[in-house]
Amino acid sequence: MAATAACSIRGRFLGFTITSGVKCFAPKQFRWVSSTRCTSTQAAFCAHLDREIASIKEAGTWKEERIITSKQAVNITVQGSDRKILNFCANNYLGLSSHPDVIAAGIAGMKTHGAGLSSVRFICGTQDIHKELEAKIAKFHGREDAILYPSCFDANGGFFECLLSQEDAVFSDALNHASIIDGIRLCKAKKYVFKHRDMKELEEKLQEASGARLRVIATDGVFSMDGSVSPLRDICRLADQYKALVFVDEAHSTGFFGKTGRGTEEFHGVSGQPDVICSTLGKALGGAAGGYTTGPKQLTDILRQRSRPYLFSNTLPPAVVCCASKVSVPPSAPDFFTLAAYLLNSAAISLSGVHGVI
Repeated sequence: MAATAACSIRGRFLGFTITSGVKCFAPKQFRWVSSTRCTSTQAAFCAHLDREIASIKEAGTWKEERIITSKQAVNITVQGSDRKILNFCANNYLGLSSHPDVIAAGIAGMKTHGAGLSSVRFICGTQDIHKELEAKIAKFHGREDAILYPSCFDANGGFFECLLSQEDAVFSDALNHASIIDGIRLCKAKKYVFKHRDMKELEEKLQEASGARLRVIATDGVFSMDGSVSPLRDICRLADQYKALVFVDEAHSTGFFGKTGRGTEEFHGVSGQPDVICSTLGKALGGAAGGYTTGPKQLTDILRQRSRPYLFSNTLPPAVVCCASKVSVPPSAPDFFTLAAYLLNSAAISLSGVHGVI
C-alpha cells in the first residue's frame, strides 16, 4: 500500500513531515522525501543571499577557490592549466605536507588504528596515539600537558568561554586572528582591544581593569596577514607587573620560527613565560589538520571537562595524529627541524621597523 504525505524541504527516513502541499506517493519501505519545498519565505531568503553575494563581489572581496590537482608543494598543478605552478601561498612552511616519511606515517597509522574513531574523546575516542602526541607537544613547548582539538580555531574558540566570567577581563590585539576574536566573543568577560602592538595602550587598559578577578592578554605570536611579530617580551613584562595571564596563538610560528622552531617565545628569549599556547598541526607540522592548547595540567584538565569544541567534536583521525607525531620526530635527518628553522629565520626581513617573517 502506498503512503501519502506532502513534499518537505527536509527528507526523512521512516516517515514523512506532514504539511500542506503537493502529495507524494512512495512504498512504505522507501519513505524518503528529498524534494525542495519552494515557499515565499525561502524565495525571500535566497533573494537576500543574492544581494549579499552581489555586495561581496562589488567590494572586491569575493573568494574563488583554486582547484589543485597535485600534492601540496612548492610546485603544484591546478585545474585549467597544463603547466607547473609555483606556489607562494601555502602555510606549508617546512614543506612537510607531502614529505614521504610523513605520508608513510599516516598510512601506517590507518592500518594499525583505523580511519577514524566515530566518537568524541571522552566517550570512546581516545587512543594511545592521541595521548602520545599530546605528551610530545607538551614536551616540545616545555609545558606540563597539552590537549588536542580538530583545529587551532577550535582550540581558541574553546578556551575563553569555559574559563572567563563577568568578573574577568580579556585584552586583545586589534589584529588578532579571527579565531581569537570569535573565542573572546563567546565569553562573558569584559573585553578590551588595544592597538596593534601598542604597549602603552595595553598598559592603560590593564590599569582600567584593575578590579578584574582574572586578566588575560591574548595575542598572535606571528600575525598571519602581515607577518609582524608580537612584542612578547614587553607583553610578558606588563603581565608580570599587572598580574595578568598571557595567551599566545603560535599557529604561524610553531615549527619554524625561533632557533629550534619553538615560536615567538623562543625568538624573543622568553621561553616558558607565556601561560597558555595554542597552535596548529595544520601548517608547518605536517599540514593535515588539528590544533592544540598547551600549558599547566590544571588548565588542560578543565578544558577536557568544559571546552565545548573538544567535548562535542569527533577526535582527530589516526592518520592525522600519526603524521603530526612523525613530524615531532624530524624526518630523515636528525637536524632537519633545527636546520629548517635556521634557514627560515635567516630570511626574516624588516618592514617599517617591524620584524616580519617570509
